[in-house]
Amino acid sequence: MEIDPATLDRKSAYHLMISAICPRPIAFVTSLSTSGVLNAAPFSYFNGVSSSPPIISLAIGSKKTGRKDTWRNIEETGEFVVNIVTPELMDAVIIGAHEHPPEVSEFDLAKLTRLPSSKVKVPGIAESPIQLECVRHQIVPVDGGGALILGRVVHWRVKDGLFRDGAVDPRALTFVGRLGGELYDKVVDIFERRRA
Repeated sequence: MEIDPATLDRKSAYHLMISAICPRPIAFVTSLSTSGVLNAAPFSYFNGVSSSPPIISLAIGSKKTGRKDTWRNIEETGEFVVNIVTPELMDAVIIGAHEHPPEVSEFDLAKLTRLPSSKVKVPGIAESPIQLECVRHQIVPVDGGGALILGRVVHWRVKDGLFRDGAVDPRALTFVGRLGGELYDKVVDIFERRRA
């Protein structure tokens, strides 16, 4: 099958992208509005960009009424926390994925526990085993109404027992990835292959 992206409407293009590029890590992002509302929303267009300095990327689309709350909060306050997703957080992730008015805290709806951050004002999610405290590095507008947000990691918090030999041991926890549609996966089948 041959597909020309120019022939696809926005919804079809989205479904093709998320079903072909997978699994994708999920950033469960906490951010604060200028009025103090704590937002929690998942994004699977998320990845690392640079190690030194540590820069991560989040691609955030717009909604019918304009910028999503996370985008607006990061733009206005310059801070956010990326919380890594494990299976225990999936109910909260689904709550955070729904569109709620800006004055509604998905964090509170999901009954998550606030974890004070070390270098930013935004709290992390205590139920997550890894938090990346970030400051806004750059926001790059993307045609179609979205944005690529680059964040510089200013502090890491890793749950005791997960950090070994200078790195997070992926065998010590179960990461969750996003597939197409409403499908997710658990990273449990890990293998090692050394370079020659």
